[in-house]
Amino acid sequence: MKKKNIISLVLGFAALMLVLTGCGNNKTSASSKGNSNNETSGKITAVGSTALQPLVEKAATNFQKNNSKINITVQGGGSGTGLSQVQDKSVTIGNSDIFAEQKDGIDSKKLVDHKVAVVGMAPVVNKDANVKNLTMDQVKQIFTGKITNWKEVGGKDEKITVVNRAKGSGTRATFEAAVLKGAEAIKSQEQDSNGTVQKIVESTPGAVSYLAFSYITDKVQAISIDNVKPTDDNVESDKWKIWSYEHMYTNGKTDSATAKFLNYMDSKDVQDSLVKDMGYISIHNMKVQKDSKGTVSSK
Repeated sequence: MKKKNIISLVLGFAALMLVLTGCGNNKTSASSKGNSNNETSGKITAVGSTALQPLVEKAATNFQKNNSKINITVQGGGSGTGLSQVQDKSVTIGNSDIFAEQKDGIDSKKLVDHKVAVVGMAPVVNKDANVKNLTMDQVKQIFTGKITNWKEVGGKDEKITVVNRAKGSGTRATFEAAVLKGAEAIKSQEQDSNGTVQKIVESTPGAVSYLAFSYITDKVQAISIDNVKPTDDNVESDKWKIWSYEHMYTNGKTDSATAKFLNYMDSKDVQDSLVKDMGYISIHNMKVQKDSKGTVSSK
């Protein structure tokens, strides 16, 4: 009898342990499900600067690997488009090469500026022109139509074909502020993206334009100005004058998904690695700073 009681007790205890284990597993499963549900989710649309577009696209791809519930769409269109659309709240982020204060029709007080990188810009020519260095005044005269043949600046006897960026482009605004300084640019064909300009200059004998460093390849000739080369180091110290911040503007209160992505843009993964690998300059490496009026000072 005692033996039967002992067996019953053992079986009862085993059954109890199975029930408790099942409850524990259910609790763990429910907890895991809860964590999944608590993962940040949302939809982000970033539109604007084509100079900034490759960096944001790559950063978004990397970010979404660990944030699968946040969907990010990145598009170009130019800085003016980005600023206008974020002001209208038709997009989440407006990417821009210029300060919002520099764009007509934009109320900068409504927008929040997130500087995520610096981009250098340089004149580029078709390699056939046989020109590698110009003075700042020569660059100005080329883009205002006063110099029309490469032989006038030591190059090939070949007509200069100017390719400009479209009005509203932050790259154009930055270039003209640094080079033309209020002078009117020659009327020429206009393109709305760095990528298109790069292809045209590469394939058109005598062509000249300007590109963000991140779009300059060995298929075109980057031009030094006054014997200063267009390099990151020279931008960081302002020896190279044609550069701007890359801004990601938001409007009003930022939701948790957007805030998380913007924090990632300022992280070491982006600033210490991705920014440099893609031809940009970390915002933290600058030895100088520039305000919306173009005034440069030491940091």
